[in-house]
Amino acid sequence: MSSAEELTLAPAELAPYVQHTLIETGITKERMVAHAREAVEHGFNAAMVPASWVPLVASELAGTGVELASALDFPNVGVMTSAGKAAEAAEIARLGATQLDIGVQIGWLKSGMYDEFREDIAGVVRASGIPVKVMLELPLLTEAEREAAVELSQEAGAAFLKNASSGQIETANPESVRYLVDRARDGVQVKASGSIKTYDQALSLLRAGAVLLGTSAGLKIVTDTGDESTVSY
Repeated sequence: MSSAEELTLAPAELAPYVQHTLIETGITKERMVAHAREAVEHGFNAAMVPASWVPLVASELAGTGVELASALDFPNVGVMTSAGKAAEAAEIARLGATQLDIGVQIGWLKSGMYDEFREDIAGVVRASGIPVKVMLELPLLTEAEREAAVELSQEAGAAFLKNASSGQIETANPESVRYLVDRARDGVQVKASGSIKTYDQALSLLRAGAVLLGTSAGLKIVTDTGDESTVSY
């Protein structure tokens, strides 16, 4: 049995694995500041926020050791041009983001446009200069497409493989995490995302080999309130 499978943590001890996520329409400055401060207070791995709020959150997180993550080509995944995506990635990094989650071109993958799929990711990796996590949308892919997506993403320089962009695509589960962990090259890690709502679910994903959890229910998880309210990301 691996050390991950034996992992035992109290709810509050999950915080260093959680990327505290707030990506919604109509977020106010007050709420975003509170979100950043929650990430610091609870010792979350990162605050995950929309690109438009990166400068504000960067100022809140400065010197705290909490990472600042943002998302690109999301929530409508795979709709940006590759040049536009690379340019926006460079800007987000310049504004202070230290990690970037990106949508990938699923349509290109399904069309056999493997070089284009790979280069779309590689352009972001080169332009941003920060760790890039690829949202692979595993439930939308055939087995052959899954294998290709994982391999091409790693060839492109992705630092993390991610099962899905949100709970609208997949509820994060140990099976998908293990699938990615088993195929990850040395130095490539796995982030789980999608309706992660509870402490038990979060722990099961870490035991499967994920090293990061993307969720908007981070506060509930680390305080183990048992609240089952709907969580999208």
